[in-house]
Amino acid sequence: MIIFLSFLCFLCFLPIFIVSLLFLELSKLLKPKLPSGQDNLPPGPTCIPFMAVLQSFNQKSHSLFRGLCQKYGPVMLIRFGMESMDILVISSKEAAEEYHEGCSRPETVGSHLFSYNCEDSGSAPSGEREEWETSRYRTMIKLLNTKTQSFRYIREREIDLFVKKLSECAARRSPVNLTKTLFTLVSNMTFRVLSGQNLQECKFIDDDSIAELVKRFDMITEYFSFPEMLPYGFGWLIDRIWGPSKRSRKAFSELRTFFESILDDRLNSGEMVLENMDIIDLMIDMIRKQEKDIDSIKLTTEYLKTIITEMFLAQVNTSVTALVWAMAELIGNPRVMKQVQDEIRTTLGDKKERITEDDLDQLHYLKLVVKETFRLHPSVPVLPPSGASRDKIQGYDIPKEALIMINVYGIARDPKVWTDPDEFNPDRFSNSSLDYKGLEFELLPVGSGKIICPEMRMATVELALVNLLYFFDWGLPHGKRAKDMDLEETGIITLSKKTALDLVPVLHH
Repeated sequence: MIIFLSFLCFLCFLPIFIVSLLFLELSKLLKPKLPSGQDNLPPGPTCIPFMAVLQSFNQKSHSLFRGLCQKYGPVMLIRFGMESMDILVISSKEAAEEYHEGCSRPETVGSHLFSYNCEDSGSAPSGEREEWETSRYRTMIKLLNTKTQSFRYIREREIDLFVKKLSECAARRSPVNLTKTLFTLVSNMTFRVLSGQNLQECKFIDDDSIAELVKRFDMITEYFSFPEMLPYGFGWLIDRIWGPSKRSRKAFSELRTFFESILDDRLNSGEMVLENMDIIDLMIDMIRKQEKDIDSIKLTTEYLKTIITEMFLAQVNTSVTALVWAMAELIGNPRVMKQVQDEIRTTLGDKKERITEDDLDQLHYLKLVVKETFRLHPSVPVLPPSGASRDKIQGYDIPKEALIMINVYGIARDPKVWTDPDEFNPDRFSNSSLDYKGLEFELLPVGSGKIICPEMRMATVELALVNLLYFFDWGLPHGKRAKDMDLEETGIITLSKKTALDLVPVLHH
């Protein structure tokens, strides 16, 4: 029976294997044509054929790009297939600075999947630049700059509940799955800012579903615009057979349905608390007020759903990833752990019952730890593809239809910029003015310029980290050693720690 089933599997995949071989040989024989009038293209592989594309998706894209850029240079053109897609990979701060002005997002399968058909503030293509800029301005300025401080009481309240639960675990000296625990904290914090309630209070989800959300996030962040990488329908065929987009669409659809239920319920109820408006209240109020302004660019309820989903996904993913990596690196570097805890406890004293965001400004070394975490483990190792908005970068001709990808991981580990770039050393920033909020190209944890992630303005990472380090000492479960800790990375869009971080909290006082 086993032999018979194996034979059936062989017959099913034989056509794909034959087509793959034919395409591979054809790709080797044919060289891509240079675009008209462009003879000074950036260096790079002449043509990456079909099977090489498939193999690259079994690797981490940032590792693949880093290896290729070491051979071809900081501005590299990768040509997938024959005439399917040109990807320009930027791996130096100089090239990133030259490019970032005027960048735009192309329309891809991935952008349609994550952004309600390219309607979100980070995925709008250049053809809708005016509307994108206006909506971007509304989102960044109105929602965040004016409201971030007013939401601090929410973040601090959720942190209080978080510390209380950790204290119960510490009393039992039981290991904590810090990855899952931090996900619950950040998702509750973010969801309360958006909707005025945490996930446990939401009638559209139960506690058991929160753990399932972690898995859904993992599935979503593994998706990449695979179909666009292959020409003549091959990408579509392989995608339908192996199903990466199908799985991701299903996962994203479940999350989208969750947010739609919340928003529809709020819209139908008509309830709004004017004194402590959450993000949803604020945007509904904007939609109602715009009806009086005939000339304004209209915000729709569908766009509202887009923004809420985007903000939740981006905030939770980037914050949890950064916090897990920070704690993992501190466990593996006892000297740094002691130095940052000494600073926190000396500065804030031993009897503080609650840490607020006002306390963060006093903690210089803590900020260095956060900077180094973002440098060594950027939440987004390769920025999502942007459209080519200029004809030349660093003197090279840029194909008109090329996708531009900024290799954040490569820039952050460039030995020309950083000493011992693969080492975790916060002291490297002690005399540096580099900012991790997307303003310096040596340090691009989540983007820069017009494609910056607005959630970067929230103080989630610093506030959570200082509470972890002030109230608790940390160790590995019995029998585990720091030098044996698994620091393997996983993910294509978001670079997470592959295995969960299990630590034992001990109350400091």
